[in-house]
Amino acid sequence: MKVFTIPLLALSLLGIGAHAQTDTAAVKINLGTADNFALLGGSGITNVSAQTYIIGAVGSSPTPTITGLTQSQVKGHLYLKSSPVTAKAQKNLTVAYDQAAGAHCGTDLTGKDLGGMRLGPGVYCFSSSAGLTGTLILDAHGNPESQWVFQIGSTLTTATNSKVVMVLGHKAPPWEKGLRGCNVYWQVGSSATIGTSSTFVGKILALTSITLNGGTFRGKGLARNGAITMSAQETVDGPPCDSAVVMDGDGITSSQN
Repeated sequence: MKVFTIPLLALSLLGIGAHAQTDTAAVKINLGTADNFALLGGSGITNVSAQTYIIGAVGSSPTPTITGLTQSQVKGHLYLKSSPVTAKAQKNLTVAYDQAAGAHCGTDLTGKDLGGMRLGPGVYCFSSSAGLTGTLILDAHGNPESQWVFQIGSTLTTATNSKVVMVLGHKAPPWEKGLRGCNVYWQVGSSATIGTSSTFVGKILALTSITLNGGTFRGKGLARNGAITMSAQETVDGPPCDSAVVMDGDGITSSQN
């Protein structure tokens, strides 16, 4: 009788996709009015590049300070003063953050780098920090309602030139919201830092701060208590997820084979 050996890595990856798929149905995350924001800070927002461009509202509460951004750089409302709109959005963000943090963990990835992984829909958790070096592929398996939740105990850090790539799957229908990271949630227990020249996808819900070091961000940067800093030219595609606005370019993959 022949004995066939399947590499442990292959088994591990198959387990990730299959197990996590069953854990997404009950996950309900509602950003409320925070969904209108591409960038929402808690203690201010700073930008250094005149070429930075943002699609979606930009504001901060309770500290409303916005430095280095003008309305011409924002396709959406730029809140330069304290506003009940930004205050309410922060309250809604807190609710969504708690919903994401409270989701049942389907797969524990503690200690593993996300680079080189191909993950199906699911809830993935890290007890402490999470990192991405290289490319992470999120495969929807043809389901436009696919959802990913990443629960990160402390920091999220991506390396220079890292990528999050969406794959729709075989004969998938048009999936504009998916390509803009509408169903990808990164719940970060402290701060997130996105590396230079990265293409990042999803909604970052950070307890403290978010740093964008220059690249393309298809999603939302939402910081509850800290600041948002853009240290170089950044493009943020973060309109409300009921919008049809889509940015084409590197980092979006549609498999129709």
